[in-house]
Amino acid sequence: MNDWITIGTLEDIPRQGARVVQTAAGEVAVFRAQSDAVFALANRCPHKGGPLAEGIVFDHHVACPLHNWKISLESGEAVAPDRGCARRYAVRLADGIVQINITT
Repeated sequence: MNDWITIGTLEDIPRQGARVVQTAAGEVAVFRAQSDAVFALANRCPHKGGPLAEGIVFDHHVACPLHNWKISLESGEAVAPDRGCARRYAVRLADGIVQINITT
């Protein structure tokens, strides 16, 4: 069984930006860092449920647009002193095609 969902090409996601994908697990925000690294998190800040895809992407972090919590794109963890975690999803990039796995 193939658990990977193709969401498009790397170029479909703006650098230092995000794209929202509707999945069986809910909204997933797929982020592209300046370095072209790609990450996927549930599109809900662990603080008040803000839409992370609308936040500002910097380095490998996103700042929630509601209360400026910084969330690690690598782990989903809030940066101290804040505490909480957004669900992280596996991402793979092959030949410019971005795929996510919502079952892991």
